[in-house]
Amino acid sequence: MRYSRLLATTRKELASTYGIKSQDLLIQAGYIRPLGAGIFSAMHFAHRSFRKIEQILREELDKIGGVEISMPVVHPADIWKKTNRYFEVDESLVRFKDRADRDLVLAMTHEEVVATLALSDVTSYRQLPKLIYQMQTKFRDEVRSRGGLIRVREFIMKDSYSLDSSWKGLEEQYQAHYQAYFNIFERVGLPVIAIESDVGMMGGKVAHEYMYLTEIGEDTIFICEETGYQANKEVATFKKSVPDEMEMKALEKVYTPGTKTIEDLAAFLGISSSHCGKVVFFNGEIQGKEKVIMAIVRGDMEVNENKLQSLTKSKILEPATEEQILSINSVPGYASPMDIDRSNVLLVVDDLIPSSMNMVLGANQADHHLKHVCYGREYEADIIGDIVSAFDGAVAPDATSDHQLLKAVRGVEVGNIFQLGTKYTEALDAFFMDENGRRQPIIMGSYGIGVGRLLGCLSEAYHDENGLKLPLAVAPYHVIITALLDNDEIRDTAEKIYRELLTAGIEVLYDDRDKKVARAGEKFADADLIGIPMRITVSTRSLKNGGVELKLRNEGQGHIVPVEHVLPEVSKILEQIK
Repeated sequence: MRYSRLLATTRKELASTYGIKSQDLLIQAGYIRPLGAGIFSAMHFAHRSFRKIEQILREELDKIGGVEISMPVVHPADIWKKTNRYFEVDESLVRFKDRADRDLVLAMTHEEVVATLALSDVTSYRQLPKLIYQMQTKFRDEVRSRGGLIRVREFIMKDSYSLDSSWKGLEEQYQAHYQAYFNIFERVGLPVIAIESDVGMMGGKVAHEYMYLTEIGEDTIFICEETGYQANKEVATFKKSVPDEMEMKALEKVYTPGTKTIEDLAAFLGISSSHCGKVVFFNGEIQGKEKVIMAIVRGDMEVNENKLQSLTKSKILEPATEEQILSINSVPGYASPMDIDRSNVLLVVDDLIPSSMNMVLGANQADHHLKHVCYGREYEADIIGDIVSAFDGAVAPDATSDHQLLKAVRGVEVGNIFQLGTKYTEALDAFFMDENGRRQPIIMGSYGIGVGRLLGCLSEAYHDENGLKLPLAVAPYHVIITALLDNDEIRDTAEKIYRELLTAGIEVLYDDRDKKVARAGEKFADADLIGIPMRITVSTRSLKNGGVELKLRNEGQGHIVPVEHVLPEVSKILEQIK
């Protein structure tokens, strides 16, 4: 490819569009161009890198029995209604109508379509297992697109789907994907960890996320370096310290003016926040009925909304309004479960609460609290379970010592795998006949990797003050020829090397810009900015010194190679890098 043919080229000034240097570099180096919030054009460099990533994905999926297909981006809403996700997913699922007033959606994932395909093509256990995958455009109307390619609205995803006749078969395909993903990330050069995660809107039994640990990440992961524990904040647990058994004291009402927060209350009473109960109200929908969910945790902890929603099986979970709190005879800021109207309340307490005696809770009266509230004597809950968030410095759940602590780190999710089970196949009537002639639902798994996000993470992992330094496996070209076109000898030499490398199948970008368009310094800066792994410089100085200068992007100095030795030398170095 000749540089002069490119539409999007480099920019002299670093764009400060995203406040993340690596993502701004993708714009400055001519990889991407923003069209709207979270919507990008992949220019020539990014397009080539995407295709390379996709090829690696294909090769690893093919190794575990994958068959590539392509499914539509626009879906009839009926199949999403049958699985109920049409109603469950928020505005991130784009809904619209065609000219015949039929409901349609823009695909954000393809579980419904796969289940529909299975319905039409699988009838017997003898046809299973199956594994299909695609590289397809998705659209998700994110509330807050951010960070260049890190969180976008339109994106290319590799999504694969397994179909099995047994849970054992699903587990085998899940484990095959688990390892294949590590192979993929190793081949592209991105260090990741696999962590336990929540199934979320996908549903199912088990899920893992592949996280690239970086400060630009918006996900919080808890890890313990000593025990090896790793989990997303949504599901992370920790070893809770159970209080010493205490004798129940008599309930006492106290005047506590202006103490709506746990901090104010603890300071006013001169006690630890762990001796206070924190009451948080939510609006939920359980079995089709709207309810106030009242959650109680210790004052030194925070409610984990994901755990709470999972435990209560509530379709929605949103902050309750003041009117809702007052409607159950409670008082915001001074709430307790005593003397409230429980008819429309689901009371959930953390599993530490029953063993935490003599706590301070609100009196359901402004400026008043109750001391020595004891679970089992004053009130009982509808549900008891782990509903608190892990925190930095908590004892790891698998710790054998109180010194084995959790550490909170940031990360970007670059892949996920789900054991979906029968959620989609049952809803869409995708059944098969087993070996005993019984009708059974097909068992599904779902597995995704975002191609653009992966490139965005690679640009974060591989850049310096001069530009990108992408690994050979995903760099748009392997070699860039920087010709300082001062005379015909330089031009002829550059053209000769360019043709030789192309004929040998080496990916080469030839910077053929005239010196009136780009001076020597600009060409060198652009080569570093784009991040091509190897640079060949043809100049008057290099020819006087016996050939051309060959320099690797991640090395400070180059060396002179005779023109006739360029092809074998480049081939040898590229093979070593591979």
